[in-house]
Amino acid sequence: MIKSNIFQIERPWGNFRQFTKNENTTIKIVTVKPNEILSLQSHTHRAEFWHVITGSGTVEIGEVKTETTVGDEHEIAIGQKHRLGAGPNGIQVLEIAIGDFDEEDIVHYEDKYGRV
Repeated sequence: MIKSNIFQIERPWGNFRQFTKNENTTIKIVTVKPNEILSLQSHTHRAEFWHVITGSGTVEIGEVKTETTVGDEHEIAIGQKHRLGAGPNGIQVLEIAIGDFDEEDIVHYEDKYGRV
């Protein structure tokens, strides 16, 4: 499982959440069109943290498939199969990849676009 170092600090004006500190990370915003789905995939060199920014859909991590919506967070360990699917209004996810990032570090298991 991914080692989560996410924490929140309260201040008089509000708070802040720290996601990474002094780590090798890559940050992306992933946008999935309405009713589309990413491939079922895994990575050998990175873990991922997802925070749903807009929309809703489904998240499949390992053998568990759940509904997800704004504010939900998901952790994906190195080597764990996962995928994101968008609902009727699409979905946007903040992705923090922890580890050695390379777009070629993807093992596809199922893919509606023929990339297996």
